[in-house]
Amino acid sequence: MPVTLTVCDETAAGKAFNERPLELPNERVTVRDLIRERVYQEVQDFNRQSNAHVFRGLVQPSETECTLNGSKPEFHFKQRREIDWKEQFERALKAFENNAFLLLVDDRQAESLEESFAVCTGTKVAFVKLTPLVGG
Repeated sequence: MPVTLTVCDETAAGKAFNERPLELPNERVTVRDLIRERVYQEVQDFNRQSNAHVFRGLVQPSETECTLNGSKPEFHFKQRREIDWKEQFERALKAFENNAFLLLVDDRQAESLEESFAVCTGTKVAFVKLTPLVGG
């Protein structure tokens, strides 16, 4: 049975931004499924906007420059182009495996891509982007 839940990005301090609904085909999903659906939907939304030059997604697309809008990263294209969702999905999987972000499902941290969760309309999923420390 399809379910719509809420996903957001969070800073390490717990400040939420980029909150959006996420439609899933089933009530039982893996971490890989959550990442795939989020990336697919945000790339489709961006590609539908013919004049968009700023992508506010989970991971940085190639050929973009990253800037901060407050504490929120934005990815700017020098020249507008469509994003390949499969390439973004692969980047996101690598980012998760390399601890570039944490995934919290109702405040429970996901440990692996194959870990599964039961979700419902009230489920909150947070992608907590981590900033690497410079110099050690």
